[in-house]
Amino acid sequence: MDKNVVWSLRLGFSGRQATAIRKLGAERFLEQSFKQKPGSSLPHFLEDEPKTIEEIKAKRQLMHKDRQLGREMRQEDSKIFFALKAWWIAKMEEDEYPLREKMALFWHNHFVATRDKVKNNYWLYEYNRLFRENAFGNFKDITKKVLRSNAMVVYLDNTKNTAKGFNENLSRELLELFTLGEGNYTEQDIKEGAKGLAGLTPADNGAVYVTRNEFNGTFEYFGERGTFKSDEMVDIIFRQPNAPYHITRKLLQWFIYDNPPEALVKKYGDYLRKENYEIKPFLKKLVTEEFNKPTEGSKIKDPLTYMLHLLDELNIKGQNHKLTALFIRQQGMDLFNQPNVKGWKGGSYWLTAQLYVQRNRVADMFCNGRNFSRNMLRSVGDKDDEHSEGFAVKLNWQHSGTNKDVINALQQRVLTFADGSLQPNFEEMLVYDFKPQSPGADNAVIRLFNYMVKTPEFQII
Repeated sequence: MDKNVVWSLRLGFSGRQATAIRKLGAERFLEQSFKQKPGSSLPHFLEDEPKTIEEIKAKRQLMHKDRQLGREMRQEDSKIFFALKAWWIAKMEEDEYPLREKMALFWHNHFVATRDKVKNNYWLYEYNRLFRENAFGNFKDITKKVLRSNAMVVYLDNTKNTAKGFNENLSRELLELFTLGEGNYTEQDIKEGAKGLAGLTPADNGAVYVTRNEFNGTFEYFGERGTFKSDEMVDIIFRQPNAPYHITRKLLQWFIYDNPPEALVKKYGDYLRKENYEIKPFLKKLVTEEFNKPTEGSKIKDPLTYMLHLLDELNIKGQNHKLTALFIRQQGMDLFNQPNVKGWKGGSYWLTAQLYVQRNRVADMFCNGRNFSRNMLRSVGDKDDEHSEGFAVKLNWQHSGTNKDVINALQQRVLTFADGSLQPNFEEMLVYDFKPQSPGADNAVIRLFNYMVKTPEFQII
């Protein structure tokens, strides 16, 4: 696969940015990505959603008071939830420089807070906006903001963490999953940390400390003694020797390697600490240094990248992304609803035998111009939701040269490895007397493309 296509997939969700990466170079492409604005307008489907604590309580009381009305309201909530998913996927697909969304998706799976627990679409949107606005910010600052978010405080039960009875969930995951990683803290650090987080409670503009529930005594945290609140606790955590390595390993896994070499984790982790946990310089160093290495084929595409890559190659426009959200949920990548606080595992978990079969069925369907059934939308969409029964698929290819020229060009675009063992199969599908200008040439090349995208080589980047 062409190196620029590989990095277009890694820094976005399709090969669409390959031309810009080739033209600008990796570093300038990153600079342009950093300049991309996240947008701040509230999606229309959230306009009537309850936003204040008072409005949220009133809605919940109404749902409990009338069983039938409650059932209808929950169904409507589910539809709005899928509209939120579709809205975000559309941004990933449409942005000229989609790295901000790719990075927001990383934070989304690092600081997990799911809809099943949060139960408020507006809070999920706010949480998503936090990641999109701070995608390239400072890891330490992002961590502080996450601890003050309504979504996280609810998701990890900090509403039950008070000076009268401590709940350690948020304190534990702050250390184990969000910052230091296992083995770099003690159980005592978790117990003491719960004291500093006690009383953090949802409010209209993010979580705040409630006086009657907070702990104002002194405690010891990683060897430092004082009366610490969430911000001070984060500062202490980031002074620990192992603070940069857990996030660095996850970033390497997210962008390049399913199994990153420990030497690279150490190297880039040390650099992240040197840059005081700023993400922009870290990404610059990571991408520009790894760009010229032979790293293709070191990462399995996640379901969303697989889908958006397929849609882009076939020039399928106007897909209802509620359907995309449903398919990637089947593939184990449910947006805003990861299986647990550890998030999606990624790697080989994206490509079990069953998931591979599902991917191949979708490839067949799209290459033949068919779409998912409208019936799939019934539980998550509205009656007037746009839905295309089929697509006029179009594969961009140069209508010239021999069959081998066409095969080679397509391989460079979509296959990570052009293994010679596949060549006879490709040439059998596109025979030696293939004529690029003939009326049936497009159909023949799409059949070849369909075969290629069902190979293992298409599943990796």
